[in-house]
Amino acid sequence: MKHLRLPLLGVGFAALCLPSLAAGPNANTVSYATRASPEILVLDARNAGRGLMTASMSIPVKPGPFTFVYPKWVPGEHGPTGPLADISQLKVWANGQPLTWRRDQVDMYAFHVDVPHGVSKLKVQFTVLANAPHDVMATPNLAIVNWNRVLFYQNDTNSSQVYFKPSIILPAGWSYGTALTGPQQTGDRVDFAEVPLNMLVDSPLDAGIYYKHIELWHKGNAYQMLDMFADKPQDLDIPEALITKYKRMAPEALALYGARHWNVYHSLLTLSDAIGFQGIEHHQSSDNRAPDDFMTKPDEQLVSGDLLTHEFSHSWNGKYRRPFDLWQPNFQMPEHTELLWVYEGMNQYLGDLLSFRMGIRKPDQYPEYLAMIYSQMATEPGRSTEPLIDTTTAAPYLYEARGAYPEIRRTAGDFYTEGELLWLDVDTIIREKTHGKKSLDTFLHLYAGPPDTGPITKTYTRADIEKLLNAVVPYDWHAFFQKHVYEVASKPPTGELARAGWKLVYTAEPNTFIKASDKLRHINNQWYSYGIRINKQGTVIGVREGSPAWQAGMAPGMRLAAVDGQSYSSKVLNYAMKQAQHSATPTAFLVKQDGWYKTLEVNYHDGPRYPHLVRMSGTTNMLAAIMAPHTR
Repeated sequence: MKHLRLPLLGVGFAALCLPSLAAGPNANTVSYATRASPEILVLDARNAGRGLMTASMSIPVKPGPFTFVYPKWVPGEHGPTGPLADISQLKVWANGQPLTWRRDQVDMYAFHVDVPHGVSKLKVQFTVLANAPHDVMATPNLAIVNWNRVLFYQNDTNSSQVYFKPSIILPAGWSYGTALTGPQQTGDRVDFAEVPLNMLVDSPLDAGIYYKHIELWHKGNAYQMLDMFADKPQDLDIPEALITKYKRMAPEALALYGARHWNVYHSLLTLSDAIGFQGIEHHQSSDNRAPDDFMTKPDEQLVSGDLLTHEFSHSWNGKYRRPFDLWQPNFQMPEHTELLWVYEGMNQYLGDLLSFRMGIRKPDQYPEYLAMIYSQMATEPGRSTEPLIDTTTAAPYLYEARGAYPEIRRTAGDFYTEGELLWLDVDTIIREKTHGKKSLDTFLHLYAGPPDTGPITKTYTRADIEKLLNAVVPYDWHAFFQKHVYEVASKPPTGELARAGWKLVYTAEPNTFIKASDKLRHINNQWYSYGIRINKQGTVIGVREGSPAWQAGMAPGMRLAAVDGQSYSSKVLNYAMKQAQHSATPTAFLVKQDGWYKTLEVNYHDGPRYPHLVRMSGTTNMLAAIMAPHTR
């Protein structure tokens, strides 16, 4: 990289008065921003449609060296993902006079300034660049506001003791949704009540010109809202039958957990092809992002119907109950992610379970779904060298990992998918040992049940989880988790299949969930046959180690030009596969890579191959009992 000579920023030069480097982050400093004298934050979002917003802060200070910081470790994202590059045009001044600021040379999330005598408020302003590749937060018709992206706060303070008074100025005609309290709207400006920083960051705001606010559940002063914002008005023409199913979300979750740890809950949902698919959990809301037709296309609900339920479940599992070393007193202190196999792994199971119990997916479809996720984990070569615990420990960088052969490297997605298998295994063990009298639901009532509370956090350790499970049913849970999580396992948890009354088979009939997913994402999925996945351009995007395609030398990035002499298409490939069932001759793939062509001969003769579960005769269908609705 080039070394650039940069001009000094601001007016004057006070570098000799500024601290040289930020010390290691802590939370021991007394906050100047109190409830009585909060930090004032005004977010001008009137240019959100252009991908720009302006954040203005009035930060309480005292004269002398002062450091303010931009949130680095973002709750729910489990990594140092604060988008530092989205800060632009930073200005600092006091009593109307601009001040020189300087970024720390080691901790680039920290900014130093020398506060003159007689100054009690520091004015800070910057332009928020809302959009980046794979990180779009605003379109001409809607915007997502994650408050951690649009603020600074006093360094080394406890986020529960730093108070903010937030406001937002919306584009004309836009509505909004958020769990922030005390809204007072004047024209396009909305002022909210004072709130601790930890709860401000925990309360995202969605806004847009095309919107629907639907009350899903209400009891006493507590309620759940579905706040939807779309790029196109027709994407809000949602079938009433689907809304009726979503209205069962709170009742089914309350039956599952046995108590409530939120006062109000806002399921925020943006519907936009320009914004990537995402779900981020919060205590009293969730930030959900999905394609335009997510609520109007049945296949979207079939494939991703756990989006809202997964994040809703996190209000109990992840926000109320949280791993002891994942909770940090501010956003600069690193999170430790070892116990994500509980936080995310168990929640993947529970989010899916809720979606089936609610009827977003049909309960009798779960065996087909389970076949898909089990076969996915069972054919991942990375598991032969890396235990599941490594994927949770390494989560902060695995979440951001890109590149070919993710099944060899393993990914952050593994502790979600394999976590579901792990906790289904736990559920079936409990049911088997108690003859159906107890289940994982019993554990959850101990884990996150009564009494009802507001949004508070109660931490746990691995030992706490094992102790609670032993209170449900005595078993060597420590050895169980040691085997499946902490040691290299050649197979994912498998006992739950037979215990639940099912076995895995492969047939030529496409798996319902794989078929729907491939259709939505325009993928030709031949993972269990040739061992490849192909995108709609005919480019290989994945090759399974040890598969026939792997043995032939196939690699991601190769474009399939022809199969057995015919120009490639999914129909031609399927025809060639069926012909190969009756021949010992390899299938010839003409591939193009980096301007070169070559022919690869793939020896595969077993035809189409997809995973399914089939019932074992003489056994109880435990999956039916697990996925059955618990409320009416």
